[in-house]
Amino acid sequence: MTAVAALLADPVLWSLFGAAFAAATLVPAQSEILLVTLLLQSDRDPWLLVTVATVGNTLGSCVNWALGRFLRHMADKPWFPAPHKALARAERVYNRWGLPSLLLAWVPVLGDPLTVVAGSLRVPFLPFVVLVGLGKGARYGVLALGTLGWF
Repeated sequence: MTAVAALLADPVLWSLFGAAFAAATLVPAQSEILLVTLLLQSDRDPWLLVTVATVGNTLGSCVNWALGRFLRHMADKPWFPAPHKALARAERVYNRWGLPSLLLAWVPVLGDPLTVVAGSLRVPFLPFVVLVGLGKGARYGVLALGTLGWF
């Protein structure tokens, strides 16, 4: 079995990916708790865990971007990932700071609406993914460094 196949077959990594993905969407999830637990109790490479969490969380934000881009007119539906008030606050942040504000997509309460707003304002996908991924990766990286006592 190749190294890639072994990674793809690892249910722990899939669990972390799923929790991180869900945490960036409508589904309530706490990927940070799972990441810290795995960092403390797993023999897996910490940077692999950070990478899996970052990719999952960034892809979850891509779902929000798509909802904003294609379904913003349905923002009053109960399944929509952000209420009007949160969307208005995120739009003010984006209008003030522009693209760099997407580095804050990891911030609780503000992050998810910010990614929806980015989609509704038709922020190009590539800069969106890069900035959101950098912000989320930095958050998970700092969490891992702190957890492992590397500060």
